[in-house]
Amino acid sequence: MPSDAKILIVDDHEDTLYALESALAPLGYRLGRATSGDEALKQVLRGQVGLLLLDVRMPGVNGLDVVRYMRRLEQTQHIPVVLLTGFGPDHELTSAAFALGVADLLMKPIDPWALRTKVRYLFDTHRRHLALEHEVRELRALVKDHTEDTDHDEDKDHDEDAAAARHRALPYPDARVPVQRINGAHTGELEQDRT
Repeated sequence: MPSDAKILIVDDHEDTLYALESALAPLGYRLGRATSGDEALKQVLRGQVGLLLLDVRMPGVNGLDVVRYMRRLEQTQHIPVVLLTGFGPDHELTSAAFALGVADLLMKPIDPWALRTKVRYLFDTHRRHLALEHEVRELRALVKDHTEDTDHDEDKDHDEDAAAARHRALPYPDARVPVQRINGAHTGELEQDRT
């Protein structure tokens, strides 16, 4: 997630957008807004969104449609989404939302303190997750480069060792080195070859 990633607030009512922006302002995060599902998808696809606060019922592309589309794309499938609804508890909506992997479903009117707490946790966790993924990719690249270099060096070392072994070989392959006797080893006497 880019360092300039934002929290995108999506609702078709201007007063709700303003209330949510006011509630999240104390966190100090960059905030964006969209008034439709289509506009939200365009911003998400630009890659600058780290968390989505999304109204469920909007004209045209609704909140669940936005989430369905996001979950099909690799670049957007892990962006946390908090769905917002003003129509009270709905078992079907809750089941559909959590089946799509939304982080939470909040009922309007929303408690600003609870919203800030959830948003801070989700946004920061997502940023840490992406930072770890980036670090893992960098480490894998380093290991791959190191392994390739090591393999090349080992091949070179093996060739050099073989050449050195040829130079160290005895001048006469059938030359025998006398064996020392165990008893006379301290005197330096050598055992005679009896063949």
